[in-house]
Amino acid sequence: MSVAEIIVSVLVVVATLMVVTTSVAMWRAPDALTRVNLLGPVIGVGFPLLMVSKLIIDWSSTGFDLNNFVRAVLAIAGVWIVASVGSYYIGRSIYGVTVVDKKHAEDRAYQPGA
Repeated sequence: MSVAEIIVSVLVVVATLMVVTTSVAMWRAPDALTRVNLLGPVIGVGFPLLMVSKLIIDWSSTGFDLNNFVRAVLAIAGVWIVASVGSYYIGRSIYGVTVVDKKHAEDRAYQPGA
């Protein structure tokens, strides 16, 4: 096994452990808002580790390719941007549904003349 293959193997194992750990944590999370927030490590670190692993294995076999490098950088940046915006909107929608405003709830509970 070459040094590049060892590095790639370690990176893939770390990314896999992150995915498994996140899956278990999501399973045990108490509510939907916590589940959405738990996706951060996989999206922020796990996916980029897999992309870097792919680049390392390609570079060790065929040499540096600027096209693959640019595509990997764009893919990582795209995942970070889409995940950030998506997680923001999902979190806001879940928060809006699950959190009860106490003042508003008290006003609704009080109905004069009933």
